[in-house]
Amino acid sequence: MGDRMEQPRCHIQNRQNYRAIAARHQRITMSIVKQLILNADEEVRYPTPGEIHALQNFYKTGTERIRLAKILAQNEKKIVERATQKFWKICPRTPSNSGNARKTEAAMRDISWYIRLVSYCLLAGNEKPLEEIGLIGMKELYNSVGIPLENVRQFMVCVKAEVSAMLTPEEAAEAIPYFDLILQVISSPGAPYFQNNGRTDW
Repeated sequence: MGDRMEQPRCHIQNRQNYRAIAARHQRITMSIVKQLILNADEEVRYPTPGEIHALQNFYKTGTERIRLAKILAQNEKKIVERATQKFWKICPRTPSNSGNARKTEAAMRDISWYIRLVSYCLLAGNEKPLEEIGLIGMKELYNSVGIPLENVRQFMVCVKAEVSAMLTPEEAAEAIPYFDLILQVISSPGAPYFQNNGRTDW
């Protein structure tokens, strides 16, 4: 047999992303079913019609939610890169645009992480992954390292715009509320770096 052509790295990465998303969706599904059973058993009852309906709806919309999570996974790098360039135009004097490669990488890694958490929310069908993993202590963390929350908010606004641009209105209606939740948590009055005259230690 002839030598098999090497597959492009992007295709391999996408397939790995899909497998990871499918596996996580399966774990989330089992967790939801398990919680429903535990709640009913604790109260010595059968699942209520409302709980059964919620479970049915979760399964019914599962295929679409998985597809949207795959879109985010496949386009994460593009979203982050485009959002970064857009953010730097709005806020040119900021740590991620200071010429320090480590700070740039850290900022882009943070944004990638939040995109991934949104994909988890899509799989779960609710905001718990964000609330339990990404939003607790978020403001305190950025404050502790000296990054104005307004900078983070502006960056996330750019990310939201990039995600919206690649989705249909129906898809955006499913995904964008999770980005709005992030923005709601980090919204805080205060001047971004480029308005802080004299600050040069980035």
